Amino acid sequence: MFAYLEGRLTYKSPSVLHLDVHGAGYEINITLQTYSRLGDMESCRLFIHEQVKEDGWTLFGFFGEDERTTFRMLLNINGVGAATARIILSSLTSEELARAIQGNDAKTLEKIKGIGAKTAQRIILELKDKLTKLNTSSLPHVAVHNTVEEDALLALVNLGINKAAAEMALQKSGDLSTMTVEEVIKKALRSL
Repeated sequence: MFAYLEGRLTYKSPSVLHLDVHGAGYEINITLQTYSRLGDMESCRLFIHEQVKEDGWTLFGFFGEDERTTFRMLLNINGVGAATARIILSSLTSEELARAIQGNDAKTLEKIKGIGAKTAQRIILELKDKLTKLNTSSLPHVAVHNTVEEDALLALVNLGINKAAAEMALQKSGDLSTMTVEEVIKKALRSL
């Protein structure tokens, strides 16, 4: 079991990164929140959640322990798998999720792709007492070498959204030139 991995970033997109740890390259699935907090870092430490299935191992990395803890809490809810938990934490910060849960705000959760009324209520019911307000710091967005639209499309596809649906959601998002990649992805996720 990995607690964390620390190394040099060799590839970074809004949903996946490659981390070189002393010559071993790890592909790690990340949330939009983690991507945002990484900014222009060349190396980092990510808190890891490891998922082992018959068909392979999948690593999920988080910038902060609070986000990994929230991810693991979401996985304990019936009907919420790793892909859904990652979409939730790409759409909302841990703090925003905690506020929605504490305020019984099912409508906010229902706006997230893959979350219906029953799942939203289940999340609120099961996490209300467990989830405390988690502190997250927001770092300024740093532009990367790809265009905002390309990064957003790649992130949406890596989150499990059909490419055609992702492209259509991006078209509905309006003028992308004035938005950060995180804003574009959040807006696209809400329009799916």
